[in-house]
Amino acid sequence: MKLEYYTLDVFTDRLFGGNPLAVFTDARGVSPELMQTIAREMNLSESVFVLPPRETDSLCRLRIFTPGLELPFAGHPTVGTAYLLALLGRAQAEAPTGRTRIVLEEEAGHVPVSIEWHDGKPLSTQLSAPAIATYGPEPPSPAALAAMLSLSTEDISVGRYGPQAVRCGPLFTFVPLRSLQALTRARLKLDLWQSTLERFWAPHVFLFCRDPDAPGSSVRARMFAPLMGIVEDPATGAAASGLGAYLGVREATADGTTQWVIEQGIEMGRPSLMRVEADTRGGQVVAVRVGGQSVLVGKGQLFLDDSSH
Repeated sequence: MKLEYYTLDVFTDRLFGGNPLAVFTDARGVSPELMQTIAREMNLSESVFVLPPRETDSLCRLRIFTPGLELPFAGHPTVGTAYLLALLGRAQAEAPTGRTRIVLEEEAGHVPVSIEWHDGKPLSTQLSAPAIATYGPEPPSPAALAAMLSLSTEDISVGRYGPQAVRCGPLFTFVPLRSLQALTRARLKLDLWQSTLERFWAPHVFLFCRDPDAPGSSVRARMFAPLMGIVEDPATGAAASGLGAYLGVREATADGTTQWVIEQGIEMGRPSLMRVEADTRGGQVVAVRVGGQSVLVGKGQLFLDDSSH
């Protein structure tokens, strides 16, 4: 049995930036257990397995795996897979330049994706989060979070912009930091993460500050997810969705749409840019969208024998 796959770099416009992704374009006959084994073998933040849709209004169905577990929804796999499907002609442009909309089925539900075309080629893709964000219980204390991150308590923002647990897909504890210098020197201590967050409602950690480097960026971020088998992630679209919900309730001054550009992966040598939009009504976030560019990197085949199944 041969499984064809493509690799892409997502949330970047250049090779070897952004977040790497493997997409298996025809995963019919592959069990979820084997998908998990393959994702562990690929050893990327996520691997995607494309299946026929269950409903006629969807383009296809995605199963998304990190090296450690399956995700019901994830950002860079959705954005990158939509871009690849457009490149392969499985998603069609309505006009040479403009936007088309597709729907991808994921375990969390239907995920609408907008594809931007230029001269008949896909330029960027933007997902709409499949669920409105929910907010979790009070996170551990700033002192406990700081110790877990090899920081001082003074490095953690408190008050209105304090730590908060948010679900917009996977569960993240958002930890706002006071400075770029603190964000850069943060180091996750695995033993303290195990005692502080591993059994908490939102075990994955998303750090951010408001003094980024790149012109036009509004947020600098880092993400750690030991439970997923990810030491650090260079671009996390699902977390960006949650951050849109976090910031939207704090910064939207009226009903409408607020935008941010998040830079991530700088400390890893894989710079990434994610564009986030949050729609607010009556002070509540009612929709979040995350988008960016992707680059095709390579193509290969995985050879499976009977012992693999």
